[in-house]
Amino acid sequence: MTDRVESALPAGVRVALVHDWLVGMRGGEKVFEVFCDLLPAADVYTLLHRRGAVSPTIERHRITTAGRIQRLPAAMRVYRWALPLMPGAIESFDLAGYDLVLSSSHCVAKGARAAGGALHVCYCHTPMRYMWDRFDDYFAAKAWPVRLAAGLLRGPLQSWDRRTAAGVHRWLANSTAVRERIRACYGVPGERVAVIHPPVDAERFGPAAPAPAGALAEGGYDLVVSALVPYKRIDLAILAAVEAGRHLVVAGDGDEARRLRRLARDARGRGRVTFLGPVGDAELPPLYAHARCFVFPGLEDFGITPLEAMASGTPVVAFRAGGALDTVRDQATGIFFDEQTVPALAAALADPRLDRPWDRDALRRHAGSFGHARFRREIAAALADSWRDRAGTAVAHA
Repeated sequence: MTDRVESALPAGVRVALVHDWLVGMRGGEKVFEVFCDLLPAADVYTLLHRRGAVSPTIERHRITTAGRIQRLPAAMRVYRWALPLMPGAIESFDLAGYDLVLSSSHCVAKGARAAGGALHVCYCHTPMRYMWDRFDDYFAAKAWPVRLAAGLLRGPLQSWDRRTAAGVHRWLANSTAVRERIRACYGVPGERVAVIHPPVDAERFGPAAPAPAGALAEGGYDLVVSALVPYKRIDLAILAAVEAGRHLVVAGDGDEARRLRRLARDARGRGRVTFLGPVGDAELPPLYAHARCFVFPGLEDFGITPLEAMASGTPVVAFRAGGALDTVRDQATGIFFDEQTVPALAAALADPRLDRPWDRDALRRHAGSFGHARFRREIAAALADSWRDRAGTAVAHA
């Protein structure tokens, strides 16, 4: 790849890249991968690293982990339970000697301490949602000792989160919704937060993908591609599809898998649900391209999967909130439903507009506007502008 950021920064600038944890390649890690490619000489700091779990582009950097998290017994399974240790662990990194810190944060990474005089730019996927506005989504169904412990932690973690936000000089949000969340949680004025949408690998997808194998070959199904966790609201999609008489295909796995299978088995209606479990990258393009629609029932920070569906020429049915407002164009690339209820989503799935011919080329062009080249340009420009602004402020106060 080209267009690396070094050409926009003064020679010799030392850069630290900070990410919460590196244990797999999900949306946040794909954004971080671009940072690593743009800044190949940067050093990486993260709470936890599972070697081989992320791309070679990330792995080729020097990676420093937080010992108190990395050395936990069975760390790769239990690290999320170490949340109370994470603020101290992220602050323990010695970033002296770095001129620029670029953090990629959905939990605590933005709390990394840049050295005095250094510039800290945070690309914020979201403030830690499980301690702010999505607390009930994560903990309402947990056992009471877990709910009690989380409730006791919530206030101190919010205080730490708000206090350390002051150490960020420039904010980059992945969506308009996240920009508003940064304003609400941290008190950062909206004009200090630029929105730079994550990249979608639109070239991987297309309406010409071969039909899926087996029983899905005939098409006619609606599709969910998601981690099976509570806030994704896959339960809503299942119940609505069964009520609307649709065949819903669910690709993905997670803690909710067993409960969701029971829910689908017991649901009453004319529809049915097929669970595919984890699906490899090569299997996704056919699934997207031959679905009638892609179902996006949750309130998301941004959401890459709707854009992958659009890149495949498939319209989206989305809850009218969150990141979907930045990506879905009503009646041009999909349709919205206005309440997270079974009747509202079932009505959307039964909407005859979904069965009309859609302009697949227009859907693909729209998804392509969120591509990698655009993201790289915008990140490079934001870092260069932030560097110039910081340097100008330092001169003005000299």
